[in-house]
Amino acid sequence: MSLNLDEKLDRIVARAEELRALLSDAISGEDFVRASRELSDIEPVVARIDELRAVERQATNAETMLTDPEMRELAEDELRSLRERLPALQHEIRLSLLPKDEADERSAILEIRPAAGGDEAALFAAYQKFAALHAWRFEIMEYSDTELGGLKEGIAEITGRNVFARFKYESGVHRVQRVPTTETQGRIHTSTVTVAVLPEAEEVDVDINESDLRIDVYRASGAGGQHVNKTESAVRITHLPTGIIVAMQEERSQHKNRAKAMKILRARMYEAQRSSLAATRAADRKSQVGTGDRSERIRTYNFPQGRVSDHRINLTLYKIDRVMQGEFDDFIDALTAEDQAARLAADE
Repeated sequence: MSLNLDEKLDRIVARAEELRALLSDAISGEDFVRASRELSDIEPVVARIDELRAVERQATNAETMLTDPEMRELAEDELRSLRERLPALQHEIRLSLLPKDEADERSAILEIRPAAGGDEAALFAAYQKFAALHAWRFEIMEYSDTELGGLKEGIAEITGRNVFARFKYESGVHRVQRVPTTETQGRIHTSTVTVAVLPEAEEVDVDINESDLRIDVYRASGAGGQHVNKTESAVRITHLPTGIIVAMQEERSQHKNRAKAMKILRARMYEAQRSSLAATRAADRKSQVGTGDRSERIRTYNFPQGRVSDHRINLTLYKIDRVMQGEFDDFIDALTAEDQAARLAADE
């Protein structure tokens, strides 16, 4: 382990002791909350450091026993076992020291829009099943059909802990290859779907002035343009400084549609701020697992061959039926590991 890392670990342990002392001095108010939060953040790291130090001490003791002929064989076995544990512990600690994305623990807004070639309601349904497998709440905020009954646009709020951390790698263009039921000659048709995953934003995250908003209300319409509501319940909000437009007509209540539209507007503006900040840091880390760019083709679902391929990490799995049942974890785990490896390499 490098001297710099060793010193960093010592500072973390010292900081934990300092925070415990502060909390035992009966501080109150915001100071107490701040110290408690910081301590809870670093305590898991301190526990790993304590475990690492214990293994290092045991290894040192085992090395001293090598000179004893009667204990040598036992010491060699123990030393071999301890040395096998050290790299894994050091790796876990390095991962825990990587800068955290403060949005990772948040809920998320999922937006799906078909691009070239057609509509893909199946992907929206697969994400709904993925959320259910993780016991997250999946609430459809907007779902509009095409005249043929396909997906025109789907927006959902996914609520739970660490939702964004798991969903964020899904942003990009997904390509779907299948033989439609209407295809008589067995030709494969290709369609693309644009997926955007935004961390849910609180009001304090984004400053929105009412004077910067233009709010239009109108009667909701269904497929083919026919009006499905007699009252003007649909809402379209335009944020004039950025040009961001959000339209919402899922609810029969104008008030509810406005609240949902504001939630999506905040998420889009918050993500725009995050993207701008990330762009300024991009030069520091050339190797990124996907840029989050919605124009980037990230994955292909080939139904005739039963395969799903993630192009960012060159991972192909022949389990399309299970993926369509919401089993995305193999891809997300691999993407997370690749991203962590890239960040560790950049940090060295």
